[in-house]
Amino acid sequence: MERRKFIKTAALAGTAMIGLHQFARAWDNEPTIGAAMPVLFVGHGSPMNAIEQNKFNAAWKELGKNLPAPKAIMVVSAHWETVGTKVTAMARPMTIHDFGGFPKELHEAQYPAPGSPEFAKTTTELLSKWQVHEDHTWGLDHGTWSVLMPMYPEAKIPVYQMSLDVRKKPEEQFALAQDLYELRKRGVLIIGSGNIVHNLRMIKWDDSSYDWAIAFNNTVKEHISKGDNYMPLIQYSQLENSRYAIPTAEHYLPLLYALGLKTKTDTVSFFNDVTTNGSIAMTGLLISGAQ
Repeated sequence: MERRKFIKTAALAGTAMIGLHQFARAWDNEPTIGAAMPVLFVGHGSPMNAIEQNKFNAAWKELGKNLPAPKAIMVVSAHWETVGTKVTAMARPMTIHDFGGFPKELHEAQYPAPGSPEFAKTTTELLSKWQVHEDHTWGLDHGTWSVLMPMYPEAKIPVYQMSLDVRKKPEEQFALAQDLYELRKRGVLIIGSGNIVHNLRMIKWDDSSYDWAIAFNNTVKEHISKGDNYMPLIQYSQLENSRYAIPTAEHYLPLLYALGLKTKTDTVSFFNDVTTNGSIAMTGLLISGAQ
């Protein structure tokens, strides 16, 4: 591979049903919001989307303007994989620049949002059967701040992350997500950040797309639009073109967290519904209930 293309690929690589339960916890006495918060899956693509002016972050900006004001934001990012599930619990999470080869402006970008130790604790308690642990060393990686910088540029809403456990099967990750529903009722905006199609080895340096990338993106959307049977998406390796679209699972799995939080009465809409650079789907998903 030519050196220039290798550097670009390495840089983009950094962009690299259990029912609900009744909880007898201290927060049960807290007031809930009138309707559950929406849920997002965002195709985040290149970290340059944080600072460029383009159609992708324009859509994120509109979401930030139109969504109900969250009490906190929790992001499940493709770029934080751990052994065991963890949630960041520090008061001031650092901005992580987990990439290389991009302009100085991007490497110097900061997203100084406060953390949410309180909601991190609530999350670990909600997920007690999953043995989720608090983390004080990570921060906000670009799967989080590159999206939130356009969406909530003032960086005043508390933000924390939940990791992807490399040991959990997709079925388990989907089930874990279902047990997070209480957070929606408490005013937390939950965002899965990744890409439905993400294959950096087959990247192109233009806006064209492979037929298989378009086809796989459409297949996933069709399954989402049909209803609440998401087993084909959970067992994604059996879908046609999956070995090209999902050579590794970390960018796809955040979608399962968003779908796991959807109820039968929620509506689903798509945004940024395009594939680009040959093998990257920027498609996003908004899940929301009746107001």
